Amino acid sequence: MATIPNALPDVRRVQRRTLALLSAAQILSAIGTGATVSIGSLLAVDLSGTEAWAGSAATVMTLAAALTALPLASLAERKGRRIGLVTGLLAALAGALLIILAVISGWLLLLLLGTAGVGVGSASNLQARFAAVDLADADHRGRSLSVVVWAITIGAVAGPNLIQPGAVVGQALGLPPIAGPFVISSAGLVLSCLLLVTALRPDPLLLARALAATPGEPVTEDAQETMPGGVGNAAPTGNTLMRGLRAVRGSRPAILALTAIVAAHAVMVGVMSMTPVHLQALVTGASATHSSHVAGTDALVIIGFTISLHIAGMFALSPLMGWLTDKIGRAGTMSLGCALLVLAVGVAGVGQGQAAAVATGLVLLGLGWSATTISGSTLLAESVAMPDRVVVQGVSDTAMGAAGAIGGAISGPVLAAAGYAGLNVAAGVVAAGVLAAAVFFTARSRTGVRA
Repeated sequence: MATIPNALPDVRRVQRRTLALLSAAQILSAIGTGATVSIGSLLAVDLSGTEAWAGSAATVMTLAAALTALPLASLAERKGRRIGLVTGLLAALAGALLIILAVISGWLLLLLLGTAGVGVGSASNLQARFAAVDLADADHRGRSLSVVVWAITIGAVAGPNLIQPGAVVGQALGLPPIAGPFVISSAGLVLSCLLLVTALRPDPLLLARALAATPGEPVTEDAQETMPGGVGNAAPTGNTLMRGLRAVRGSRPAILALTAIVAAHAVMVGVMSMTPVHLQALVTGASATHSSHVAGTDALVIIGFTISLHIAGMFALSPLMGWLTDKIGRAGTMSLGCALLVLAVGVAGVGQGQAAAVATGLVLLGLGWSATTISGSTLLAESVAMPDRVVVQGVSDTAMGAAGAIGGAISGPVLAAAGYAGLNVAAGVVAAGVLAAAVFFTARSRTGVRA
């Protein structure tokens, strides 16, 4: 990236403000996603009358996030980060309102449409991490990205705990109690949109383009529209997916980064999604002397505790992973992340007969995902040319979504055929392959990109 000495003080100030705004917006908007994940399955069963539809809300939300990642990236490429992020959050707001209508009307279709809208919002939240590095200098990109990722933790934790306060809000408004959490989510999304529309100025992506085009010159946002590299001169869209893939193929660091991000997500989702099934069977078998009701209660407590620890591993230490990304390098932190994934599946697989060992493995799995995703996203953001950067980030998020869907889909048959230990062995092979590639890249890298 070209140096811009005369503008550095202003850029640093804008970057600090951008990080604060993005983090606040993430906290407000992620509440809606967390509420949908935790309550959506309950609503699907209630509205459909059968447990067969229990997973429909989560499936629709995941697919919507994967399918809209590229369109949102293309919009951001043409119009800037602010427009791209707000568009996704407006879709989530519409989705939350549709879910409220679904509760009132009893229509399952409205619920699924609503969860699709929330899925678009989750894609927007995912892309906010890239907005955090548009103006970041090379020594702080990892930390900048990780701060925004960490902010998701608050919404992810708060969302599932909105049932009680939401019920109070719902009753006060004359709505069914279960609709109340989505009223709170809607309010958070409105505040998030207002915050981004009014305060995310200058737009970090447009300012970064303008500064890259005119090194050494402070640039106002009004000038960005007409300057080379501004919104009016963004790269042509063409076939967005193919253009993004071509850009990745042209950069070995980008190939490594994308591969690591996708593989880590597939490993994490594959193992995590089957762990509740394994723990249910484990606790039920271990509690054969007790009644089935006690065994079921024990299983739910252990499953909930284990998944909570896993989520904490994914997000709570994000700032540490960002610091490591900047201190020991992108590929070095990626290697650490993949090593943690290998260790995680080893601990969970070997200790499959003990709930404590499985929980430990899930914590390590979350930490490995965090280190790999943050370092990989940082490396990807700086390994392609500015005109292709946003669309490549959209390709990354789409690939992550697809990898998660595939990992979740095939993990069930693998569990049935090879057991929980076999599932962890398969996941370990994938993680070990990426680990070998990251170590090789670290040792042999001769590129100008910091790795």
